[in-house]
Amino acid sequence: MAKAIIPHFHNDAGVPKISVGVREFMCVGATQPYDHPHVYLDMGDEGEKVCPYCSTLYVFDKALGASESVPENCLLVTEEDA
Repeated sequence: MAKAIIPHFHNDAGVPKISVGVREFMCVGATQPYDHPHVYLDMGDEGEKVCPYCSTLYVFDKALGASESVPENCLLVTEEDA
């Protein structure tokens, strides 16, 4: 059985908006030790979603890949991902 991958995004830069190439993802806030509870967010048909913990606005951009974001490097990469 294939493992479903849900991308995790962080906002270390503290920007108000992050564009992502997926509609379902996890927000972790900032990277450890400054992260908040990892919360699953689903934009549905709306195309945007605000994280209830850190208030980051996530916006869907169909031109981006599943691991891409604007600003760049907001994808959380763990040791097991590397």
